Amino acid sequence: MNKIIEVKCFEHTYSDKTTVELCGIDFVVNAGEKVAILGPNGGGKTTLIKHILGLLKPNKQGLIKVFDIDPTTDFNKIRHKIGVVLQSVEEQLIGPTVLDDILFAPLNYNYPREEALKIANEAMELLDITHLKDKIIHYLSGGEKRKVALAGALVLKPELLVLDEPFSGLDVKSQVELVNIINNISNKNNITVVLTSHDVNLVYQFADTLYLISTNKMSQKGTPKEIFAQKELIESFNLYQPAILQLFSNLKEQGINLGSPISIEEAVEILKNTLKQHINIV
Repeated sequence: MNKIIEVKCFEHTYSDKTTVELCGIDFVVNAGEKVAILGPNGGGKTTLIKHILGLLKPNKQGLIKVFDIDPTTDFNKIRHKIGVVLQSVEEQLIGPTVLDDILFAPLNYNYPREEALKIANEAMELLDITHLKDKIIHYLSGGEKRKVALAGALVLKPELLVLDEPFSGLDVKSQVELVNIINNISNKNNITVVLTSHDVNLVYQFADTLYLISTNKMSQKGTPKEIFAQKELIESFNLYQPAILQLFSNLKEQGINLGSPISIEEAVEILKNTLKQHINIV
């Protein structure tokens, strides 16, 4: 497989002398893969993201490669391939209006204005925010701001999308809507996605691969089913099993083993087929 990101043991010390050492298993992301990073606060998730983006430089480095480039020294060579949505989107949105903000990247890359407007409109249509294009960003809701930031990240059609806590501060409806948008965009355009999140229910249905990070250690890697099936492991990271899996785990403890569905749709099919076997249902 074509590796997009490869990270091996590194250490970073912040100005307050806090040291984060991310060793253990290697962090590898392949082309087209959707990867979620889970772990407790202070475990190193954002530190990892910032090194991938070249925003931080390790004081002891094993290996950090993005598109086979060291992002801490040569990020300018690959930045056109990467779209980013930071946790604090307000710090990322710099245009006075929605359209101005989304136009910033293509104009900064010297796209002719007509072409820049074309791809900006395409990005807004993709996220269904065209009606917001003349709105002042300051007055948008949290969910709208995240969509604008995502449109700005996607406008140059990146190969890699990096999202740090993209669902933070959103209501449940907006969270589900945003994860569906990211999922559809990734599948349609074969975009590689790396995100951090605390919401196990969302990443359970979204990610191809999960990484668990504890303080100073890249601890576990696996599919959502593999990771979340280990209840004690999950709880040791101050996380919990997704609601669907909790239901089916509780049924298993009662002697009813119906498997471990990955989505609501799969759970419905399992329950429907089980009921058909015991009740005359058309």
